[in-house]
Amino acid sequence: MRIENEIKLDFKDVLIRPKRSTLNTRSVVDISRDFTFRHVDYPYRGFPVIAANMDTVGTFEMALALAKHNLATALHKHYEAEQYVAFFKKLPDDATVFYSLGIGEHDETKFKKVMDALGKRLRFVCVDVANGYTEKFVDFVHKTRRRYPHIVLMAGNVVTGEMTEELILSGADIVKVGIGPGSVCTTRKMTGVGYPQLSAIIECADAAHGLEGHICADGGCATVGDIAKAFGGGADFVMLGGMLAGHDESNGGIVERDGEQFMSFYGMSSRTAMDKYSGGIASYRAAEGKEVLIPYRGPVTYTAQDILGGVRSACTYVGARRLRELSKRTTFIRVTQQLNEVFGKS
Repeated sequence: MRIENEIKLDFKDVLIRPKRSTLNTRSVVDISRDFTFRHVDYPYRGFPVIAANMDTVGTFEMALALAKHNLATALHKHYEAEQYVAFFKKLPDDATVFYSLGIGEHDETKFKKVMDALGKRLRFVCVDVANGYTEKFVDFVHKTRRRYPHIVLMAGNVVTGEMTEELILSGADIVKVGIGPGSVCTTRKMTGVGYPQLSAIIECADAAHGLEGHICADGGCATVGDIAKAFGGGADFVMLGGMLAGHDESNGGIVERDGEQFMSFYGMSSRTAMDKYSGGIASYRAAEGKEVLIPYRGPVTYTAQDILGGVRSACTYVGARRLRELSKRTTFIRVTQQLNEVFGKS
């Protein structure tokens, strides 16, 4: 047993300090990013926010809606192979949509079927497990890179620099960072395992960028300001679940309570998800997610516009003319209070 005494930080622990700026309006800020990747010479351009691969977020409908704003989507892994093939065949060429899979035999078989049908039309792939520290997972990433050298490969989740390096050297272009920060994740409660998300982003970004890799900050963003902090901490991409749930494109049923409308949102390791897709919780494990009802939010386009506008505004406060400059212009200050909520939460 050992204890690390260095302070680790979450989004709630900091604010971004404003700096002098020559920017007179948010409209001049370029919030798109251009990336090329370590393992594949394929260009990416867009606003690097990704809808999470949860079945009430990472839907076909969400992917098409967010593509209009140059945002990406990681599809959930519970569509049939034929549905993926049909969707990707009609997807616009400039849309960034990740096919998601786990490391089980069924996942691998379905993925091969989809790849055989689509070939190089399928460019973005996310290999997603809760615990990215296993040898089996690293081997799977290496095998996937070897079999499909043309893909942009995102893999996770991890929270430490050394494992970020391991995954990049094994074939990942983007490492997904985050254990336990999600709004419907109970991993920290059930296992005691995790890492404050902002520190994980800072440390994993430093490790990845040294190897010409990238990271995706996954989880923990409750406000648009948190997205700005993630980019300021060095994240190349930011993945959102709860912030994009509850919309028309989420494919969740609307529930009425006391005259108000809500939609279901749950973690993919929750009892709800495992009952739906795995026939219940296996005897050797416990649920590590929960189900909640969140207010119905209408079309996702309004939320996307809030995200785009908020990140542009953050850039103007620190004088970043382009999103890629935000991390260089960011100074975090530690705080004990984020918001004044004397008149209630907004």
